[in-house]
Amino acid sequence: MKLLQAKLSQYQEPQKAKALGIYPYFREIESEQDTEVYIKGKKVLMFGSNSYMGLTNHPKVKEAAIEAIKKYGTGCAGSPFLNGTLDIHKELEARLAAFVGKEDAMIYSTGFEVNLGVVSCITGREDYVLLDEQDHASIIEGRRLSFSTAYKYKHNDMASLETQLQKCAPDKVKLIVTDGVFSMEGDVANLPEIVRLAKKYDATVMVDEAHGIGVFGKQGRGTCDHFGVSDDVDLIMGTFSKSFASLGGFIACDKSITNYLRHHSRSYIFTASITPASTAAANAALDIMLNEPERQQHLWDLTHYALEGFRSMGCEIGHTSTPIIPLFIRDNNKTFAITRDLMNEGIFVNPVVSPAVASHDTLIRFSLMATHTKEQVTEALEKIHKVFRSYGLVE
Repeated sequence: MKLLQAKLSQYQEPQKAKALGIYPYFREIESEQDTEVYIKGKKVLMFGSNSYMGLTNHPKVKEAAIEAIKKYGTGCAGSPFLNGTLDIHKELEARLAAFVGKEDAMIYSTGFEVNLGVVSCITGREDYVLLDEQDHASIIEGRRLSFSTAYKYKHNDMASLETQLQKCAPDKVKLIVTDGVFSMEGDVANLPEIVRLAKKYDATVMVDEAHGIGVFGKQGRGTCDHFGVSDDVDLIMGTFSKSFASLGGFIACDKSITNYLRHHSRSYIFTASITPASTAAANAALDIMLNEPERQQHLWDLTHYALEGFRSMGCEIGHTSTPIIPLFIRDNNKTFAITRDLMNEGIFVNPVVSPAVASHDTLIRFSLMATHTKEQVTEALEKIHKVFRSYGLVE
């Protein structure tokens, strides 16, 4: 055995979980991503999806993707920098910029590539990047590739952010990067205070709206719109794999920034363009968000109902106020076992364990879609109560 294989073969954590019968990953879904899915021929209620608007199987979204394939084919065979820019890419970029209130927007092939490509290149060696300690992994990877000095501040702790800002040279660029909605625990960034501190210390603000768009703001424009700070946030990032029911991502900002990114962002220049089908699907999803605000309202009605239900049964759910509801277990193997038992009860949820979170912060991530019914949520609450009670987590 070569040295690389010998070294990597020492990683046995998945095998240990499989031996215990609690390995929870790569569960094969045999149907479309909907409120009900089929796994091994069994119907399961899906509460592990990021499709907050529930549009992945919407007829208009699917038809738009099909028509795009008929016209443009299945791929672009190159990066947007060279031969991979389509007219529908530019159309969607213009619509997204208007949607979040910015001059311009750029589409990347994935949301991960947006954060990787933007955070890694827009600040220089003498500049600073300031990150919330619970920012998404894509932001962390972008910071690792950046030549700038990086400072982390405690999660949603504005005193900690100000302390880090005070370490920065006043005449250098300071980029504050935060999630709008934090993807694992569902809490919301304190954007008004972040903007206030940015003005005080002449800093630039970038907000990852991956889990905010569709959910917050007028017609789903995100947390920046919700707090009325869109004009004060310099860069707004979004992904297509959640509310937009597709695959890809975008950054929206002023044209001086996009001009630089189009010629320096490596994950944009050296990656093939987003497919025609993905582009058209995202465009159709945007139409639905703009024209069917009742979807967003129904999602919030379900969210309030579920939050009340979990609090009533005594679940520990942290500071969430969103359709992302963390159910804290605080033990890796128990989190896996509960995920398995809920699957046996017909409830699909996601386990979040270390190293994604600290071992004492492990949780079940329960997430809602606008297409769930109140009856489905009620069934999930009842079955979660049953399983949690069997583990002594609730009475």
